[in-house]
Amino acid sequence: MQKLLSSADRLFKYLIAAVLLAVPLYPKFPLLRIPGTYVSIRLEDFLIFVIAVYIAVRVLPRAIEFMKRDVERAMLIYLAVGLVSLVSAIAITHSVVFHIGILHWIRRIEYFVPFLAAGILFKKKDEELLSYFVKLLGIVVVITFIYGLGQRYFGWPIIITQNEEYAKGIALRWVPGSHINAGFAGHYDLASFLVMVLPIFVTLMALSRKKVTKFVLFLLLLAGLWLLSSAVSRISVVSYLIGVTLALLIVKKYKAIPVVLFISLFVFSLSGALIMRYSEIIDVTKVRLQKVEKMLFGYSSRFVYAADEPSLERRVNNNIPTPTPIAIVEDRSTSIRLNIEWPRAIRALSKNPLLGTGYSSITLATDNDYLRLLGETGILGFLAFALIFLRIGEVILKSLPFRFNGEYEKAFVAGFIGSLPGLFLNATFIDIFEASKFAILFWLLMGILVSLARLNKNEQ
Repeated sequence: MQKLLSSADRLFKYLIAAVLLAVPLYPKFPLLRIPGTYVSIRLEDFLIFVIAVYIAVRVLPRAIEFMKRDVERAMLIYLAVGLVSLVSAIAITHSVVFHIGILHWIRRIEYFVPFLAAGILFKKKDEELLSYFVKLLGIVVVITFIYGLGQRYFGWPIIITQNEEYAKGIALRWVPGSHINAGFAGHYDLASFLVMVLPIFVTLMALSRKKVTKFVLFLLLLAGLWLLSSAVSRISVVSYLIGVTLALLIVKKYKAIPVVLFISLFVFSLSGALIMRYSEIIDVTKVRLQKVEKMLFGYSSRFVYAADEPSLERRVNNNIPTPTPIAIVEDRSTSIRLNIEWPRAIRALSKNPLLGTGYSSITLATDNDYLRLLGETGILGFLAFALIFLRIGEVILKSLPFRFNGEYEKAFVAGFIGSLPGLFLNATFIDIFEASKFAILFWLLMGILVSLARLNKNEQ
């Protein structure tokens, strides 16, 4: 029996490894289409289903013990509130199609499965097991980098899910000025993934004493920075800089911070598309400040003074020329958020402040995960989701001071914790916790972090 359990645990480890590789690397080709929506069932869904069955077999015999864990209980509360919200949306507000709403709710369950899987796998502190998964993450970044290069320079196919036609698995090609997404569903998903994992590798590079390891990690960092700049996500660049700085502060590698920031900013400066997008923000900000100044003071800062131009002559012209159209200076992504997506989520919240209008009721994009939570599941759903992170924070705080078993554990804990503020910032502009490729990986790594924190507390 013991041998059988050991074989099952080993198989379970490789199933989780398969998820870690397949989710970010396998493009979002649809496997089974769902009528009424362009969200499809894909390869990783079957992998996670098998893992869920294994978890059910392991957890059900000790369900009472499982329910005593605060984080898992908070997840169940969130799913319960989401289900009540869905019933309300179907029966009262009539804002959701039954089968689509149910599938969206099941998808939230799917996202939490890797978290539970990590809790079962990490039953004890195991530096070798953790290094195995960190190395797999490194392999993911390398393959993603190679595929990104292929998309940029060799016309390799791009699969995205930004509209109904593209979601059918139509292969696109990179064109100048567009974004690189590698195997992810969109460039924002790729950028958020890099914000999450690059601080881990930077911290490991700072901690490692082996020159060969440092050099390999440095190349990995350059590959990740190229991908991040090619994804052209402005907020993700800021989030990465915050995350990597916090991670190095946690491990007290203060001298490494200016070096890493300099290298990162240098690589970002080489991306013309990224610089152009930041320039758009500056241009829009200038125009809006001039409008505000004109409203407040009744004039603009742009004047022509007669005394400054001696050659200025007064002329009378009866022919009124056709006015030249004024170019509208705007940032397209910001305008879509402010004028369409965010107001739509706020309207949904106003219809049912407590429970929202249900999953899938405000389309697949809000570009603000907090507003999406409020719009779809209301104030109760928002608070229930926030409770999960509150409980996770309590677990981590109670485990302090952390006793690290090795460089990989220290780098993983510091790097992932350091990335969290940046990820929460990303969630203000991107629906990262709803994007399957990111969310599955996020909850897997979060499960590892919480497991390590609980084991550390037990050792005290």
